Amino acid sequence: MNQFFDFFFSQYSGYSSADTLLEINAVIFGFMSVWYSKQNNIWVFPTGMISTSIFVYLLLKWGLLGDMMINGYYFIMSIYGWYLWTRKVDETQTTPISVTSKQDKRNGILIFIATLFFVYFIYKIFDKWTSWVAYIDTITTAIFFVGMWLMAKRKIENWIFWIIGDIISVPLYFYKGLTFTSFQYLGFTFIAIAGYYAWKKTLDKKTLIS
Repeated sequence: MNQFFDFFFSQYSGYSSADTLLEINAVIFGFMSVWYSKQNNIWVFPTGMISTSIFVYLLLKWGLLGDMMINGYYFIMSIYGWYLWTRKVDETQTTPISVTSKQDKRNGILIFIATLFFVYFIYKIFDKWTSWVAYIDTITTAIFFVGMWLMAKRKIENWIFWIIGDIISVPLYFYKGLTFTSFQYLGFTFIAIAGYYAWKKTLDKKTLIS
């Protein structure tokens, strides 16, 4: 049993109890946010903002700049998404779930490429381009940037980006010594798969009605 705990949690011996508790709370609110997203519920944004604000503090403190930028971006896009999800597109409904248009796809590609260059530039400035982890960080950041942008616009394809990014993040965060966060992304993977099918069911129902 001790070997089990040492394998998964020995890295926390160097963290303060306050930081560990903050990470656990960030994970809890992160789960709540993803669950609300699956339910197509506006509470995805306030709960997500609490989680990301905690992670921004912790990741900056621990020097994980790529992860910090992802969460900072989430916070900003949560404000944007909160606005879009509550904005009336006509007299009766707010922004509905939809599929990406050709313009959305072009914009998504631009966001992905721009993010790759941006993260590389930041890592070079702060001399963080020191291992293979930096390459994975750059790719996952770009994936999550596109995913969050699509979620804010209520596009069903956002779940595909979340699933891919979550799968990559599970071993990545464990390698970085953030076991609770690694478990969070494992849970996120399953919720994201369920979220895709839940949104697809809503979208198919809407198509049949129209």
